[in-house]
Amino acid sequence: MTRPSRLILGTRGSALALWQSNWVAARLRERFPGLTVTLEVIKTSGDRFQEQALTVIGGKGAFTKEIQDALLGGAIDLAVHSLKDLPTDPVPGLRVWAHPARFDPRDAWIGRDGLRYADLPARAQVATGALRRAAQLRHRFPSVEVVPIRGNVDTRLRKFRDGAMHGMFLAAAGLDRLGLAEVITERLAPDDVLPAPGQGALAVEGRADGGAGELLAALDDPPTRARVTAERAFLAALEGGCQLPVAAHATLDGDTLHLDALVADLDGRELVRDARSGPAADAAHLGEALARALLDRGGAGMLARARRDV
Repeated sequence: MTRPSRLILGTRGSALALWQSNWVAARLRERFPGLTVTLEVIKTSGDRFQEQALTVIGGKGAFTKEIQDALLGGAIDLAVHSLKDLPTDPVPGLRVWAHPARFDPRDAWIGRDGLRYADLPARAQVATGALRRAAQLRHRFPSVEVVPIRGNVDTRLRKFRDGAMHGMFLAAAGLDRLGLAEVITERLAPDDVLPAPGQGALAVEGRADGGAGELLAALDDPPTRARVTAERAFLAALEGGCQLPVAAHATLDGDTLHLDALVADLDGRELVRDARSGPAADAAHLGEALARALLDRGGAGMLARARRDV
């Protein structure tokens, strides 16, 4: 198959999505001199309804479906997704060809006037749009008031500045990519707040029948792929998504993969957490085994209640 000389990259129009897509386009041009990569902005349902909760507008695929439809239809040749936005269910005809080297997977804490996360006062107000963050927050600080917040990074930062919340969570990777690291009060260790599966990682998706596949696969980072494979296998085994209070974070030590994960109630009162280690080559099996363990320890009931109440 002849290697294409031009690629159209489909992307959301937010500042973060454009940064990520331009970053991938630049890596492709570096690897393949003479390759032309142009960006095509596609608006998703998640972008059109920014004031509504993700559960209201469909949750899974809210930031990806329209872009994947354009891929399947041939209007674009590749797409760049924030991996935590990409549903775990495979789309027939599409393939994730690459996970480039991962950025910081941790959550960033933005505290008003430098307030540290551990120093939150009783009945503090904290802004987050993630059920995962809210559940872990309530588990540690039962009296906290969660203030729902949606929108792109700039919108959330503006709402925080204009509001009276004591603090807010955002993904550290997004702030780093946008040159906004100075707003971070602290980067939270996974022991404090466990990240979302795939957080800080990208997915470079194309059609499964090849075409641009050889070019896209050149951007794959094997250590990143092993880590996110375990995290997303855990998520898939729970049939979860960003609309459920689950978290997973994998680290790699040589050829050994360590996976830490949790499942929580929406109100954070109940939470089960465990970890497993194993060969990186068995990343998917490791994620699935840890999911089964947490389901057996009460996670199944927690997720059933969460699906009912979301």
